[in-house]
Amino acid sequence: MTQDVEMKEQQPAPSNSLSSTSPSILQHLKDIAALVEMGAYTREVRRIVRAIRWTIQLRKKLKASLLSAFLNFALLPGSEVHSRLSSYVPSAVLLPQEEEHDMEVDSATSGTQAPAKHPLPELEIYCYLLVLVFLIDQKQYSEAKACSSAGIARIRNLNRRTVDVLASRLYFYYSLSYELTGDLAEIRGNLLALHRTATLRHDELGQETLLNLLLRNYLHYNLYDQAEKLRSKAPRFEAHSNQQANLKTLFCRYLFYLGKIRTIQLEYTDAKESLLQAARKAPVSALGFRVLCNKWAVIVRLLLGEIPERTVFMQKGMEKALRPYFELTNAVRIGDLELFKAVAEKFSSTFSSDRTNNLIVRLRHNVIRTGLRNISISYSRISLADVAKKLRLDSPNPIADAESIVSKAIRDGAIDATLDHAKGWMVSKETGDIYSTNEPQIAFNSRIAFCLNMHNEAVRALRFPPNSHKEKKSAEKRRERQQQEQELAKHIAEEDDDEF
Repeated sequence: MTQDVEMKEQQPAPSNSLSSTSPSILQHLKDIAALVEMGAYTREVRRIVRAIRWTIQLRKKLKASLLSAFLNFALLPGSEVHSRLSSYVPSAVLLPQEEEHDMEVDSATSGTQAPAKHPLPELEIYCYLLVLVFLIDQKQYSEAKACSSAGIARIRNLNRRTVDVLASRLYFYYSLSYELTGDLAEIRGNLLALHRTATLRHDELGQETLLNLLLRNYLHYNLYDQAEKLRSKAPRFEAHSNQQANLKTLFCRYLFYLGKIRTIQLEYTDAKESLLQAARKAPVSALGFRVLCNKWAVIVRLLLGEIPERTVFMQKGMEKALRPYFELTNAVRIGDLELFKAVAEKFSSTFSSDRTNNLIVRLRHNVIRTGLRNISISYSRISLADVAKKLRLDSPNPIADAESIVSKAIRDGAIDATLDHAKGWMVSKETGDIYSTNEPQIAFNSRIAFCLNMHNEAVRALRFPPNSHKEKKSAEKRRERQQQEQELAKHIAEEDDDEF
């Protein structure tokens, strides 16, 4: 299963968050429902975003009895939606830990009863989302699949911008419920149809969410070519994706999937940039996601011939997770092939779960090249038999393999040496002054380009009030008009004085 971690959204400030001393969880859900209704009536998406954020805080406190009482409050009893969602959360069957909540729910429901009315589509989709999250947390995956499919069928008939935020969350849990049961391939056609619909409706949040889910679906089954074709033809993520928290989270996921695709396609430079950018832009609370980005970034940097700094492996909360990659980096840095094999066998289960074992196999050539570079620096002349012995080549004909490896390294420019085939020697040239080459200029150029790129992204991420240029022009015209009126009033007063 593809190892990816759900990135948790930033928690709101304590002053805006739900207090633990409030009367009941059910009352909190009613407040959230009122917030969703207000956002739907006023067409303010930010209110619905706030409702989802509050729901995440209450996620671990949801019980079947509370959900049943909330459904009776939010939906019309006896309606099709109410009957369907209530079938997933029967109020008659209570878990042992829920018995203590019965008195609280009964008292809350008896005090205020919802009037019989037709619920808003936003509130209806929110109920689907709430029940779906509860089923996934309770590990009732078959019921979660049925609930998510019913919710997706309802969303297909809605074209309201206030539903887009709720729909994007429902898309995510729809894919997650099928992934947890191993049936992710079944919904690929539905996701493609939903993405096409979101594009036609100009639902930007839905497009980006579904694009990430489709890329995850393809990468789960190692369909990298299809993932790249979809990514190249789908609408691109724009720079303004940094301006909202939910779009920023989606952009981080997109960069991570793009980095994985570029890595498999041997485009290591672009892959490194995407992975490091994803790790840098990810929320601080998304520790698992940042760990996964750093794992792939370390492998890509090793494939590029770079050695990551020790501080990469010593980041707070990542020391234990990055320990296998630290030992792997140490083996590549030394150029010891035996140590590299030992580390690969020791942490084979970790590399398999991270799905980086195929990339580890590619690193064997880099280990040999690093060892050969160390040998060329240490010896001005050395026989190919000694090269094979120092590299610990275990092939049937190590001398021939060593000659082939040395020839390829010389051709690629990895070492500055010549090969004497007749005598079986490798003759290294004298090491020149690196500052007389273009290496320092290339290093400074890459750093300057990185800083300029970060500055440009920061400028694009700045928030400006809408129609600020028009307001500036109108303010200037207003000042000119006031000045003209003052001059006219002064001129009239002077004329009146002259007449008097």
